[in-house]
Amino acid sequence: MTTPAAPRHNPVVIALALSAGTAALVSAEFLPAGVLPGMARDLGVTEGRAGLTLAATALAGAVTAPTIASVLPRADRRTVLLVLLMLAVISNIVVAISPSFGIVLASRLLLGVAISGFWSFALSVGVQVTGRPALVSTTVAVGTSMATVIGVPVSSVLGDIIGWRAVFGAGAVLTLLAGAVLWRLLPPVPAQQGAGLAMMRAVLGNRRLVAGVVVIFVAAFANFVAYPYIRVAIEAIDASMVAVLLLGWGLGGLAGNLAAGYLSRCLRWAATAGPAILAIALAALAGTQGSVLLAVAVVMWGFGFSMVPVTTQLWVSAIEPRRVESAVGLQVTAFQIAIMSGSVVGGVLVDQQGPPAAMLMGAVAAVLATIGFASLRIIPRVS
Repeated sequence: MTTPAAPRHNPVVIALALSAGTAALVSAEFLPAGVLPGMARDLGVTEGRAGLTLAATALAGAVTAPTIASVLPRADRRTVLLVLLMLAVISNIVVAISPSFGIVLASRLLLGVAISGFWSFALSVGVQVTGRPALVSTTVAVGTSMATVIGVPVSSVLGDIIGWRAVFGAGAVLTLLAGAVLWRLLPPVPAQQGAGLAMMRAVLGNRRLVAGVVVIFVAAFANFVAYPYIRVAIEAIDASMVAVLLLGWGLGGLAGNLAAGYLSRCLRWAATAGPAILAIALAALAGTQGSVLLAVAVVMWGFGFSMVPVTTQLWVSAIEPRRVESAVGLQVTAFQIAIMSGSVVGGVLVDQQGPPAAMLMGAVAAVLATIGFASLRIIPRVS
């Protein structure tokens, strides 16, 4: 990536604007995790099948992330980000009024395009405007955690009070507000020089990057084979703690984001720590029937996994500093394929064997990711 010009805009303000957009999109992506039982009952499907609403989003995202820069090689990135947020607004509205599960899945494909496109461009846009990758990555990731701190537990409570459809309607309003913030604060941002198919071919030729992306997939799979069913898993142990522990997961995630940003100058060990903590948490959750260990495991789960997006985004941008859009696109693709496959595998496990089976599968994958990150030679410092 070419060296950015001296920033003319407050870096923190720009990072927060991008964080608002990310928070709105992530809230929309994971709303089903908070309202899964009610959604499943209303649409006439099992909870495992209802979890496929996450898989549908990820399917569209897996296609979008590596291709959107090639499809839009010269488009102003501010305009693209705003259009993507509007696609998410439309998706949420359609879900809120949908009469069938099939239409819900189709509209969630639209959301997948919005999320992956936004994630693919957000870091590059933020760095071009501010020149501070660690600040942008950490702040955007904090937006993600705030979405889980507020979005999932609040949607769980509101879903029980006003219904899951109204929750998706509220999500549409919040996304529209995030778009207004971004429109007001973000300046026009030209496309990164050389964006397009040539850039993607170049990053695919970087074997170290590709190996890292494979490990990123395994780490993300470890989380998403279990996360769509977090409410179901908590209810199986102590239904009275659902809202509190979903909040605890998000607060743990916020702490994990901040820890990852602080430790980002030693990326190899920061990247290794996240899945290691995740493995311990999921294994504990699978094996406990006690409320205290349940609470500790859920908070650890949020902390461990939320280190992964920050450290891996910084890593791929450090490996390919001149091709950040495409490198981050591959990272996002790994996440989206992991969400898709994890939701499907987790749904089968939950329907056939119960939530502990999905937790154990996640723990095993997290151990493999820990070994993978520990083995990779990662650039040790990020400015």
